[in-house]
Amino acid sequence: MSGIGGTAYLKAGGKQYDLRGSFIVSPSMVKREGVAGQDGVHGYIETPRVPFIKGELSTTDGLTIAELDAMTGVTVTAELNNGTAYVLSRAWTEAAHEIDTAAGKVAVTWMGKSCDEL
Repeated sequence: MSGIGGTAYLKAGGKQYDLRGSFIVSPSMVKREGVAGQDGVHGYIETPRVPFIKGELSTTDGLTIAELDAMTGVTVTAELNNGTAYVLSRAWTEAAHEIDTAAGKVAVTWMGKSCDEL
């Protein structure tokens, strides 16, 4: 039986980061919202959405907020324990990083133009 969760690895801009937890990969490029009328279901509305990868990083030596803030046009790769990998292309970090000093972590969200499953 293979693993389905747990261990994961994250690289952004060619550098591997110490992934702490709360790791989420959202590769979907569209959102569908159901439309119901008084006479029943009419269908759905489809709108584009921005794919993202987010998680918490440990604030280990070598991690700087300035480096995270400056990220634009990078490739972010997420390798999951189940053998699946995702590549977020032409990505940028969502601004305003906050360090949780008691826990020694910082939450980071990368958003990109596309996210492909390998």
